[in-house]
Amino acid sequence: MIAAQDLETESQLSSDTDFEDPDGRSAKTGKGLVSRKGKKALGDKAKGVGAGRGPGVGRVNGHHQENGMENMTLFEVVKAGKSATQAVVDDWIEAYKHDRDVALLDLINFFIQCSGCRGAVSGEMFRNMQNSEIIRKMTEEFDEDSGDYPLTLSGPQWKKFRISFSDFIAVLVRQCQYSIIYDEYMMDTIISLLTGLSDSQVRAFRHTSTLAAMKLMTALVNVALNLSINMDNTQRQYEAERNKAVAKRANDRLELLLQKRKELQENQDEIENMMNAIFKGVFVHRYRDAIAEIRAICIEEIGVWMKLYSDAFLNDSYLKYVGWTMHDKQGEVRLKCLTALQGLFYSRELGARLELFTSRFKDRIVSMTLDKEYDVAVQAIKLLTLVLQSSDEVLTAEDCESVYHLVYSAHRPIAVSAGEFLFKKLFSHQGPEEEGLPRRGRQSLNGSLIKTTVFFFLESELHEHGAYLVDSLWDCGSDLLKDWETMISLLLDEPMPGEEALTDRQETALVEIMLCAIRQACECHPPVGRATGKRVLTAKEKKTQLDDRTRITEMFAVALPLLLAKYCVDIDKVTNLLQIPKYFDLDIYTTGRLEKHLDALLRQIWEVQDKHTDTEVLEACSTTYHSLCNEEFTIFNRVDIARSQLLDELVDKFDRLLEDFLQEGEEPDEDDAYQVLSTLKKISAFHNAHDLSKWDLFTSNYRLLNTGLQNGDMPEQIVIHAMQCTHYIILWHLAKVSDGTSLKGDMVTLRKQMRAFCLMCQRYLNSINTAVKEQAFTILCDLLLIFSHQIMSSGREQLEPLVYTPDSSLQAELLNFILDQVFIDQDDDSSTDGQQDDEASKIEALHKRRNLLAAYCKLIVYNVVEMNTGADIFKQYMRYYNDYGDIIKDTMSKTRQIDKVQCAKTLVLSLQMLFNDMLSELGFNVDRSSSAFCGIKELARRFSLTFGLDQMKTREAIAMLHKDGIEFAFKEPSPQGEGGPPLNVAFLDILSEFSSKLIRQDKRTVHMYLERFMTFQMALQREDCWLPLISYRNSLQVGGDDDTMSIISGISSRGSTVRSKKSKPAAASKRKLPEEENSCSSTDAVWMNREQNVQTPVMMHSPHLTSTVLRDPKKMRPEDSYAAAYAMPTEQHPHQPDTIDYNTQVTWMLTQRQQAEARQQQERVSMHYAKMRNHIRRGSGLMEDDEEPIVEDVMMSSEDRLEDINEGMDFDTMDIDLPASKNRRERTELKPDYFDPSSIMDDSVLNVSMF
Repeated sequence: MIAAQDLETESQLSSDTDFEDPDGRSAKTGKGLVSRKGKKALGDKAKGVGAGRGPGVGRVNGHHQENGMENMTLFEVVKAGKSATQAVVDDWIEAYKHDRDVALLDLINFFIQCSGCRGAVSGEMFRNMQNSEIIRKMTEEFDEDSGDYPLTLSGPQWKKFRISFSDFIAVLVRQCQYSIIYDEYMMDTIISLLTGLSDSQVRAFRHTSTLAAMKLMTALVNVALNLSINMDNTQRQYEAERNKAVAKRANDRLELLLQKRKELQENQDEIENMMNAIFKGVFVHRYRDAIAEIRAICIEEIGVWMKLYSDAFLNDSYLKYVGWTMHDKQGEVRLKCLTALQGLFYSRELGARLELFTSRFKDRIVSMTLDKEYDVAVQAIKLLTLVLQSSDEVLTAEDCESVYHLVYSAHRPIAVSAGEFLFKKLFSHQGPEEEGLPRRGRQSLNGSLIKTTVFFFLESELHEHGAYLVDSLWDCGSDLLKDWETMISLLLDEPMPGEEALTDRQETALVEIMLCAIRQACECHPPVGRATGKRVLTAKEKKTQLDDRTRITEMFAVALPLLLAKYCVDIDKVTNLLQIPKYFDLDIYTTGRLEKHLDALLRQIWEVQDKHTDTEVLEACSTTYHSLCNEEFTIFNRVDIARSQLLDELVDKFDRLLEDFLQEGEEPDEDDAYQVLSTLKKISAFHNAHDLSKWDLFTSNYRLLNTGLQNGDMPEQIVIHAMQCTHYIILWHLAKVSDGTSLKGDMVTLRKQMRAFCLMCQRYLNSINTAVKEQAFTILCDLLLIFSHQIMSSGREQLEPLVYTPDSSLQAELLNFILDQVFIDQDDDSSTDGQQDDEASKIEALHKRRNLLAAYCKLIVYNVVEMNTGADIFKQYMRYYNDYGDIIKDTMSKTRQIDKVQCAKTLVLSLQMLFNDMLSELGFNVDRSSSAFCGIKELARRFSLTFGLDQMKTREAIAMLHKDGIEFAFKEPSPQGEGGPPLNVAFLDILSEFSSKLIRQDKRTVHMYLERFMTFQMALQREDCWLPLISYRNSLQVGGDDDTMSIISGISSRGSTVRSKKSKPAAASKRKLPEEENSCSSTDAVWMNREQNVQTPVMMHSPHLTSTVLRDPKKMRPEDSYAAAYAMPTEQHPHQPDTIDYNTQVTWMLTQRQQAEARQQQERVSMHYAKMRNHIRRGSGLMEDDEEPIVEDVMMSSEDRLEDINEGMDFDTMDIDLPASKNRRERTELKPDYFDPSSIMDDSVLNVSMF
């Protein structure tokens, strides 16, 4: 604050001081001074105290002058942020006291410039124009090229500006609260201006002024609150003084207190008038503005008002705006409503006054917990938690249940908020009967809460998501979830008399929750599906993690053997309990002298594997042994001995049982089969995590599989597990060979075993049992991928002898399996084998089929099988889009990255397959409106979209796709005999879906290639059966924006585009055709060089196009050099008897000319092509460096006729000058009709001589 002595005169201090006055004594003085002058509006500029004097100290021409920032406007000072807001406001107040018009003009321009307006309000405008006129004038000063303004600009500077802008308004009102705001001039002017700006159609004005008005209102609310407090204090002092005895009463003090209360009342009335003006003039209109940011500002600030000055604003008249806006369509605004209400419910006193509002809008708040915006849903749950704290009776059981299930949400912030709500509701209420209970153990308070958690877990019927429940409660209830001592007590101890024991289902749920809590404590990250990215643990979190792990080991090293002994026969409990040792700190077994408990644990694991044949339990036992067999710890030898003894027993038992089982001449009974199967299951489960190579199990398993093939009566589960075990044997053998720890002959042995096993699996693909076929297919796919050429990567060239490439028969069998087992209808799925036809079984079967398809697609992606085998997969894209669309699309993307051309060939092959299937079903008369044909066309459209927008990257692939499509369309002759369309001509309609992916040069090349398959009669056909050919040719016609022309095939076109910015010698720019085309030796043009002996319909060969001007190779664009690869080779076509004579064609065209003369004449007259040509200077040596000569030779439709053909014209060469279009905009002005050959060749139109 600036002291009074810092001001210039004592008289100014007494009349216009605006610094701290806690008692409000100077307010009356200032107010009285202004009241004699009368209330002034914006246009009334009567001078006050200090009128006619120069600007205040520290300001020049109304501009700030501090810290070396001379001649800076108020906006620039606030934007720079280098001066303290307090000092800036103090300088402005000082200037206002010297000349309030100049200072106020500076403040008005501050708001205008903060809106992003380049204009400024002058003194003359300030004196003579109304608000609306000023705003209209400023609107004209806006930059129309940009919609940005300071409040919407990004970057740290503008974020800081928004804060500084709001602070400036708050400090300004705070510093002026004792005098200036009551002068009926400054506030009236500012409020009037902001109200007008907030009603502007210019978003920048509306946004900025609304923010300023709302911050101004907030500052006035603070002033009103201070006045209310002062009034209350004054009233209490007055009452205390008046209640004194008459002899002790000070009448002078009573009179002063009465006068002071009157002044404060008058000031408060003034403030209320200002607030009403802002609220009714700005808020009421802008809280429903079209811009979400403006609506959010209004709701945010009204929440502040209700919290600051609850006596005035916390009522239904203002709360209704927040309630209504909770239905806003923008999440940002709904979020502000919830945060505003949270500020009110944090206080129990304020929350009690919101009962009516809560009852009215409670349902809306509850529904917002399912908001599509995650941030809104999180804040809605937090608001309900605050409502729950304020009163238990507000939310019904249905309301709470709608929040409870969100603890299983995949979005972690929502789940954590719901977990906090659940914890507050169920676990935070401690009754008087629970006082004095022990802290730990079965009878403790935590014991009761853990039971409640178990009951909730079971009632939610989502028992497979225990990890999600624990993660949701972890932040607020980790102490409860870490009370493993109480959990163990609940599982092991007998219930007390009168206590209800846990049921088997409840015990299973408790074991699962206990395991999830252990995992959460040791891994310190959310479960799968909730991970929000890898987070680095803090030092405190790491210490907590180590402490928890130590406590878990010490506690469960003793308790786990007891738990396993009690629940040894329970599959679910044992499976979860056996996962606990992997979180142990194994050093504690030694340091804590817990070896006897380790031995007890190993004995219990042996008991479990001996009693169980369930795969999950056996794999859990195997994993536990793997966790305990760590060579880094001293307990390794003890565990390794126990493991070896167990495996020796299993292998010996398996060999003995196998001999009896495979003994010739005897039928194996069910008991023998069961014994073999159970032992084989255990060996497979242990072989997954442990190397059992020293027991040589390959021979036994291969013998078992071979016997199953020969006899055909082997139980399917034995075959499946024998395959799985053999698969593990080969993988462990490969691991040893890759590490270099194997013997010399091990690689040869591995190669033999691998190939023999692959052949065995291939034979099992023909099994009648679906499960066996699926297992054989899955293992084959894995082995083919592992032993593909990829095995030699990363410097492992020594493994080259192990590379195994599937032959064509194996590839065909794998593909047939996919087609038979994957691409089937849901109702036809035979893999359920009598299971109940419910949704769960259907989903499980679908997942199995998706895994099979993904396994095969990986073979395509990694080039293990031929890429063209993917055609049978790709053709199912539309039919099975919902089931496998993502897999097929990703496969297409990966194959395109490997080989674009081959991928394109595969796509068109898939379309050809579908087309052939359609012909087989519907016959050769193709109905292009049929659902089958439309489906193929739609699939082609989807394929086309996968090529993306960059045509240059897919140029060669698209060209090859068209080439294969054209060859397919003309491959088969017409079933109707000579003169009819080819059998597959309708395929061209499908192929046209890819025409848009061709660049202009390639359209010409593809069109020329198409003509090689066409006869002259084909070009003249217009029947419906020829429409696919017509539409495809039209799709290859380059539009008018490409400076092209269409002429009859057989007429050569030599076109030159004279569009050079630099003059070049004509001789240097010309080359003869043979030299040009012979230089094009790229292999990409092979498909254009078709041999003459190919039996396809051939129309008369078109002479090649030659440009009269050739560009220097160094200046050619990429597409120019690429197009050369597709140039037509020079060929001498022998005369063919069935080819129409060239002169006969010309004669026919001249005859047709007369029939269309009237129509063509009108078109020629209407064209303004000649006007454009008159401005072109002809010259053979001119050419634009940035454009290529654009000449095209395409087949003209039979309706286009040549009108004027000079008898002396040389048909072999013809120079045609096209307009010199310098950009796309000019090209789009050219219509296709401009390239009518008759018009171009008419001398009267061109006004140039033809030669």
